[in-house]
Amino acid sequence: MTPTSLPFAQPGHFYRGNLHGHSTNSDGLWSPAEYVRQYRQNGYDFVALTDHCLEQYGYPLSDTRQFRSDDFTTLIGAELHPGRIESGSVWHLLAVGLPLNFETHREGDTGASVARRVMAAGAFLAATHPDWYCFTVADFETLEAADAIECYNGGADAGCDRGYSWHYIDMLLHRGHRVGAIAVDDLHAGTAGLGDFMRGWVQVKAEALAPEALLRALKAGHYYASTGPQLHNVEFRGREKLVVECSPVRQILVTGEHAGALRVSGSGLRGAEFDLSEFDSRWLRVTARDERGGRAWTNPVWLE
Repeated sequence: MTPTSLPFAQPGHFYRGNLHGHSTNSDGLWSPAEYVRQYRQNGYDFVALTDHCLEQYGYPLSDTRQFRSDDFTTLIGAELHPGRIESGSVWHLLAVGLPLNFETHREGDTGASVARRVMAAGAFLAATHPDWYCFTVADFETLEAADAIECYNGGADAGCDRGYSWHYIDMLLHRGHRVGAIAVDDLHAGTAGLGDFMRGWVQVKAEALAPEALLRALKAGHYYASTGPQLHNVEFRGREKLVVECSPVRQILVTGEHAGALRVSGSGLRGAEFDLSEFDSRWLRVTARDERGGRAWTNPVWLE
């Protein structure tokens, strides 16, 4: 995925979804039916159920097709754990939009081999919670390709204060890797005390609320990530002006490759305009931060 364009002018509608979560098919507390019900009744449009593909759980690929309807849908997904990373931990790779015949485990699998199989299957591949388990840039660079990195993981935030990973994405961008950024719950406990429910999500601009359309939009980078605010529009006007429109926030920032950021601060901001004439960076992203500390982030946009 090459996120050189923004989703706001794309045809279709924004659909809210959680791309990472677990059920009783692995180590989650909710059944698949309850997992879907909770998100649906709380205003989500779609989910991916991504149970852990480990031997102790029988390497599951949870089939959620029965929970699809006209106003809510699901993507088939899994969290894959092939081989080990530099720290000694098993890999954590998020695959969304998998075919039901995908082999979730092969003897001798490595991160690189699984990533190749996921991408060849046409699924959306993301590296999960880098800060949570010391996933290094060197680990990522063993992969031939990936679509995104989790910039925010609600479970890691709630469980050990290691939920944010923009610094990691920035290092990858600096090295020329064109990856998107997703926010997720990584739900395990739901409402049972951990607080890993409805903490991070994506807003995907797709032409229809259908698995195939959502997957195409994810692969194209037509989404933004959020833990609270909404981005209504982010638009370039000419080569030197960037216009942002959003729900009420207290700060809007444009961040690039170097230290510092362009920013506008105030109470109840609904937008801002930025002069990019002296913005020295190969890429930028927009962040909107609200009064409660929630954030919305665009994907990195390459300016070359």
